[in-house]
Amino acid sequence: MTQAIFETIKSLISDHKIVLFMKGTKESPMCGFSARVIQILSHLNADFFDVNVLADENMREGIKQFSDWPTVPQLYIDGEFIGGCDIVTEMFTQGELQALIHENQ
Repeated sequence: MTQAIFETIKSLISDHKIVLFMKGTKESPMCGFSARVIQILSHLNADFFDVNVLADENMREGIKQFSDWPTVPQLYIDGEFIGGCDIVTEMFTQGELQALIHENQ
């Protein structure tokens, strides 16, 4: 993996308060896990930037190495890696995600 993709990822994370690396787009998710995270973020009226990892193989593999997390989707809030679908769903259920989203809108 090239350093260039890591720099691109760092730039995306620093340029946007909330970033979702996902399969597909927020308008057209291409997997159930990505769709679930979109549903949660939409329910919370979160203003987020989406990155379609299916459009770029380097991004798809790069984000996994960058976060040391093997799956997509991956949610970042205020520069911090939050987690994938299971963690996002759990945080939403426990009310933790709502506070984090609202702090970073």
